[in-house]
Amino acid sequence: MSLIDNFINECDIALKTLSYKKSGTGRSYPGEKGTESLSKKEKNLSAQLMRVNLAGEVAAQALYRGQAMVCRDPEIKEHLIQAGEEETDHLIWCKKRLKDLNGKPSIFNPIWYAGSFTIGAIFGSLGEKTSLGFVEETEKQVVKHLEKHLDQISKNDQETIDILKTMRADEDEHAKEASASGAESLPTPAKKIMGFTAKVMTTSSSYI
Repeated sequence: MSLIDNFINECDIALKTLSYKKSGTGRSYPGEKGTESLSKKEKNLSAQLMRVNLAGEVAAQALYRGQAMVCRDPEIKEHLIQAGEEETDHLIWCKKRLKDLNGKPSIFNPIWYAGSFTIGAIFGSLGEKTSLGFVEETEKQVVKHLEKHLDQISKNDQETIDILKTMRADEDEHAKEASASGAESLPTPAKKIMGFTAKVMTTSSSYI
């Protein structure tokens, strides 16, 4: 595939991601119960958290696409693409739940996608082991983030809890897969920068 074809393909994937029209792997929606029993305050909190998670899944799509684009190892590239497809399931679930809660996606999502794609490509260009290390560290931070949300959310919102628990299990598995594939641990400064960047994104997306 030529450079121009690659660019067109990535633009198409970006548009599908930001319009939430990607298909994912077809896994069933993990939430079973509705929102009827939730108070207005509980619904608002759940919507706020799911808006943040949706922004995170948009960023995750871009990170994997950026890394895969520059990856030279066919096996690792396939791993990145497959992990990205599983993340698409999360994107679909978060969008559905957010809509059910009458919430709206963050207006910053296009910015998170563009920035995350660039970051993914930069880390991916540093070599396969560093790229996998970036995946591992990203997923570990996401797991901690999801655990915080599970502590915050109302126990009455079982549907959102089911979604977040399924996402947490998937993210943990992605981190383990990256480690098993030869991930190289990132230096502490890089981890701190990643954490700061994630905090900026989650804080902004929480309100807008």
